[in-house]
Amino acid sequence: MKIDDWLQHNTFHHEEFWDLLELIKAKEERNLKISLCIPTLNEEKTIGKEVVLFISELKKRYPLLDEIAVIDSGSTDKTREVAAAFGADVYLASEILPEVGDKPGKGENLWKAIYQLKGDIICYVDADIKNIHPRFVYGLVAPLIYRQEIKYVKAFYDRPLAYSKKFRPSGGGRVTEILVRPLFSLYFPELTAILQPLSGEYAVRREVLERIPFPIGYGVETSHLIDVYRQWGLEAFGQTDLDQRIHRNQPVEALGKMSFGILQTFFKRLENNDFTGKVPKISPLYRHFQAHHRHYKQVVQEIVEEERPPMITNPDYRRKFGLPDS
Repeated sequence: MKIDDWLQHNTFHHEEFWDLLELIKAKEERNLKISLCIPTLNEEKTIGKEVVLFISELKKRYPLLDEIAVIDSGSTDKTREVAAAFGADVYLASEILPEVGDKPGKGENLWKAIYQLKGDIICYVDADIKNIHPRFVYGLVAPLIYRQEIKYVKAFYDRPLAYSKKFRPSGGGRVTEILVRPLFSLYFPELTAILQPLSGEYAVRREVLERIPFPIGYGVETSHLIDVYRQWGLEAFGQTDLDQRIHRNQPVEALGKMSFGILQTFFKRLENNDFTGKVPKISPLYRHFQAHHRHYKQVVQEIVEEERPPMITNPDYRRKFGLPDS
C-alpha cells in the first residue's frame, strides 16, 4: 500500500466516531469484548479522574468497555488505592504470572495485561493525561470495530490539526522527530506515515498482541510498529487524530535514556530482520507531514549529507601551511 493511499484511507479523526450508540451496536454485532489498560507508576494525581471518566462515560452511560483495569508497577504513592476506590480493577504487575518474575518498565505492564485482561481488543491509555476525554478510547477502538483488516491503531495529537486554517507541520515529540522518524526514513520508509510512533495511546487486536514480543522499557512502541509491519504490512495500521493531549514533559536527561533504549530495540530488530552487516543504500529522502483541515499530506524533502575530505589532503592547504607534498 502506498503511503498517500494509506493516509487517505487509514487516518481518522475522532469526530468520525461520535455516534457511540452506533459504535456499540457494531461491537455487539461482531461479538467483541474490549478492555482498557492503564499502566501506572505513581500517578495518584491523575488516575482518579481517568477512572471516573471512563467508567461513567464508556461503561455506564455508553457500555463500550467491558473492563477497565489499572496495571501498576509498584507505586509508592496512593495510585492503586485511588484507582480501586473509583471502581477500576487494579492489579500489581508483579503478581501477574509470578513464575516468570517481575521486571521494571511500562512494557512489562502492557505485556502482562494481555494475560490478565479478557478483551478481544485491548486499548492502552497512559495515566498522566490532564485533558482526558472518552475520545482517547473510542477514537482508537472504532477503526478496529468497523474495519476487520485493521489490527493496530495509534493515536496522534498535540495540535488541533483538523481545524488548522493553513498547512502546519504534523509530527510527534522530540525523540520522534530527532531519532525515530529519521531511522524509519532510512530503514522502514512506510512507517514514517505513522505521525506519532511513540504515542502511549493505541488499541490492538489480541491476535496481534499475543504474537509479538514486548521490550519491557522504552522501546516497546517502536518494536511494535516494526514487528507488526514486518508480519502484516502497513495496511494493518490505522491512526486517529485525537486533537490535543496535555501531559507533563520529560526532562532532556530522561529523553536521552529513552533514546538509548529505543536504539537498542531498533538495532535488535535490524539484526532479527537480516540487516546485520548490510548497510542499506542510504536514501536522501526525509519524510514528514502536513495537515490541512482533515487532509494529510506527505512531504518529501531531499537532504544530502555531503562530506568534505580531511583538510590535510587539500594541496592548497598543504602549501599554505608548508606541509610536504603527500
